Order: sequence, then C-alpha cells, then structure tokens
Amino acid sequence: MVRRSLRAIAGIAAAAALLSGCMIGRPEPTTRPPPRQVARPAQPKPVTPPPRVTAPPARTDWVARRVMPAAIVSPEGRFHVVKAGETGIAIARTYDLAWRDLIALNKLQEPFVLRVGQRLRLTPVLTPTPRPAPQTLEQRARAFEITIDDVMTGGQPAANGPVPRATGEPRPAPLPAVTGTAPAFRWPLPGRIISGFGPKPGGRFNDGVNLKASAGEAVRAAGDGVVAYAGDAIPGFGNLLLVKHAGGWVSAYAHNEALLVTRGARVKAGEAIARAGQSGAVAEPQLHFELRRGRTPVDPARVIGGR
Repeated sequence: MVRRSLRAIAGIAAAAALLSGCMIGRPEPTTRPPPRQVARPAQPKPVTPPPRVTAPPARTDWVARRVMPAAIVSPEGRFHVVKAGETGIAIARTYDLAWRDLIALNKLQEPFVLRVGQRLRLTPVLTPTPRPAPQTLEQRARAFEITIDDVMTGGQPAANGPVPRATGEPRPAPLPAVTGTAPAFRWPLPGRIISGFGPKPGGRFNDGVNLKASAGEAVRAAGDGVVAYAGDAIPGFGNLLLVKHAGGWVSAYAHNEALLVTRGARVKAGEAIARAGQSGAVAEPQLHFELRRGRTPVDPARVIGGR
C-alpha cells in the first residue's frame, strides 16, 4: 500500500513538474501598438476664377457718334432738334436717311449751315406702316452712302444764331459766286497721273486724278484757301482734306497717310497740308486730287496743265 502511495505521489510530482516546465517556456502575450495616424493631404483651396473682362463696344465712325437719337413725334411727323456740335451728315446717319433727303424734306439752302435749336423734319408724315427690323452696325454702314459733295454740304457743325423756320427762312448767306476764271492752281505733288479724269470700266467715274506718290511724301495746297474739312468720313477715300478757294472753287486731297492741318486753317499755295499714303480703298501710295468749280468736278489737267 505504501509503495503504491509513493508511486502515486511520485507520478503526480512528475506531472506537476512537466506542467510547470511547459508554463515556464510559453511566451507572454505582446501588446500591439495603436495604428499610426496617416496625415491626409491638405485639400486645395477653391480657386476663384478671374472676373470676366467684357470687350469694349466696337467703335463707330464719327457720323454715327456725333448725335444721339432723340426724335420728337407729333401729328405732323417726326422731327429732330439740332444740338451744339451736331452735323447734318450725323443727323441723317442716325435716322437712316440720306443727307440729300434731309435737305429736301427741310428745304435747306446752301451753304446748309444748321443752327442750334433748329427743328429738322425726318419724315413727310406719320404713316401706320410697321417699322423695319433693326439693322446691325455693319448693315447700316453698307447701306449708308456718302460722297465728297455730302461732306462739302453737310459736314459743318451746327452754329449758334437765328433758327431757320420750317420753310428754310431766314436763309443763310449763299456761297460765293463761281467765277469763270480759275485761281492760279498748282499740282499738289510731282508724281505722274496713274488714273485720269472721267469714265472708267464698270460704269465708274473718276471725279479727279490719281497721282503716283511715295509714302510720307509732302502733299501741298493747290492754292490759297481755307480748310473746309479734315477727316475720314468717306471710307473709300481714307484721310481726306477739302480746301475752299476764292471764286467758289474747292480742292480735294484723299488717301493721305496723315493730315497736317485742321478744319478752319488758312493755307497758302505750296504749303504742306498732308503726307501721302494709301489710306482708303487703294493698294499703293497715291493721291486722289480733285478740283471742283462750285460742286461740279473739273479735270485738273485742263485747269493746271503740265501733265
């Protein structure tokens, strides 16, 4: 009995030792570190788009800018009251009229100087017909025809003074009478004639002559006179000068690169008044030169000679 008890105790002790050895060799559990915080990239700030730049409106030519539509409507028709600085051509252009029609409607008389406060008739009578669809600036420009004669008669700013009545009274002083003898004119530059006076192919007519010129060459006054117009109202002629001379004569100089005188300036024969160029509807530098007896074009070669 005793041996069995000892053996049992020995077995229990051996088992305990084995279990104790197993417990000593087991690694203790490890503690996992907390997960690392990954930095998120900063969100880009919203970019505010730059303000939209609106292109400025296209420029219009001077005859469209000089007067604002302000028609007066009455049972008698539509009228415009002339303001300081307005020209006849500008008023006609604003209301889509030809200058010659405005002259006829108001029975205007030469020299066609308008007066501030003058009331101009725009239509014969009011009609119930619908107004035409509005035109673009380009369509109006194509439909509007202007000539040197228009500039001569309707390009002067309105002046202060007695306002003519609707019938045209009191009439302004007439232009000086045209004399039979031309002043002692001279050629404005020495270049040869590249297009003469008179009819041209396609039904065209040259009211003057075109002279060969070098860009920047001096253009000289054909005679003593006063500058009646300096500008670019007629697109085909580019930079244009008109000079009034004694006896009702007028000289014209077109396609200039630059104008050296302004309206109202007194010039002497041979004085440089412009620099030649190719402004307007020409492909090479040249000068379009006209002489007019009153409002009638005359061949400069017959008046001056030497060509």
